[in-house]
Amino acid sequence: MKSPRTVRVGALMALGLLALVLPACGSSEKTSSSKGGNSAGQAQLQKAQASLDQLSKTVLAKGPNGETPAPASSITLSPAEIDKIKAKNATAAIVLHYGGNDWSTAQVAGLRAEFKELGIRVIAVTDANFKPDKQVSDIETVLAKKPDIIVSIPTDPVATAAAYRKAVKQGVKLVFMDNVPKGFKPGVDYVSDVSADNYGNGVVSADLLAQKLKGKGEIGVIFHDADFFVTAQRRDGFVTEMKKFPGIKIVAKQGIAGPDFAGDAEKAATAMLTQHPNLNGIWAVWDVPAEGVLAAARANGRANNLAIATQDLGQNVAINMAQGGDVKDLGAQRPFDQGQTEAKLAGYGLLGKKAPPYVAVPSLPVTQANVLAAWQQVYHAAPPSQLASAAK
Repeated sequence: MKSPRTVRVGALMALGLLALVLPACGSSEKTSSSKGGNSAGQAQLQKAQASLDQLSKTVLAKGPNGETPAPASSITLSPAEIDKIKAKNATAAIVLHYGGNDWSTAQVAGLRAEFKELGIRVIAVTDANFKPDKQVSDIETVLAKKPDIIVSIPTDPVATAAAYRKAVKQGVKLVFMDNVPKGFKPGVDYVSDVSADNYGNGVVSADLLAQKLKGKGEIGVIFHDADFFVTAQRRDGFVTEMKKFPGIKIVAKQGIAGPDFAGDAEKAATAMLTQHPNLNGIWAVWDVPAEGVLAAARANGRANNLAIATQDLGQNVAINMAQGGDVKDLGAQRPFDQGQTEAKLAGYGLLGKKAPPYVAVPSLPVTQANVLAAWQQVYHAAPPSQLASAAK
């Protein structure tokens, strides 16, 4: 298991590599600026790099209720505390909003790995396919199994609140991923909430895209059209950061609600490309919608001629990036690390140990230059063979 210090060092190494590689995008401008002073384009590249450098040191996101994040590295259990947890022979259920993608798979892997270390048995893993009514049913089914712990991410903070309230009344220790039900209080109704720096990941993808476009161009934004804190943070981070680059204009925005996120994004991207033939780039809220944007680019004759930025290091977008395709950059979460942290916080709940209300892990900038190293950091596993071959 990687220590938090190893993760931080890996992130700094990745950012160092970006600092060496990405400024080269403006090398031709540097030559011309030697004749006529620093160009506006070069200044924009430097601004973007300064922002990326800063993100290696800080988390920008706040919690769902405005909480200041505690670092994941601060969540620890002593050997004596672990022995006490093991003696409880506790059980846990993982109630997902959306399963089967790389992010959810890594979250579950991190949770299972840490729960095993703590002697906690996982008795259920559910997938609501982003449907609140399905998740309510999942929670009720899980509660019949009488788990000691539920780790979950609400699909809708209002529609699912009553179901989670039943878990509280049953004495279940709740740990949340990213989102929190409406009206719930940390330390009272739930142990803690763990998240990536989703706002920071939006900022990362904006800075990297600005560098790729050399501070100029027209772009579209495909966002998640739902009351979902995490994806709203990503959109806000991206859109706000893009305001720092006046040469880049957001000329189209389109929300998608799913559950066919790739298909919905493909339709949205096709409309953007039709209405704005000079579009230089599109930002998609996570990797599955980005796959839909890729499909639209291919279908509309824009393959290898459109800069796509996103969040989450899914295998398909990683392969496209490694091949030098349209996916140029993304801000990656660290779902395996999040899962481990959530499991440790569940241990806090079993012990009655005070936990910070909101815990966050830092963002990780990813481009073609560091995609293989980033995969290792994100998933704690070697890159799959398809990705390794694509990188060659």
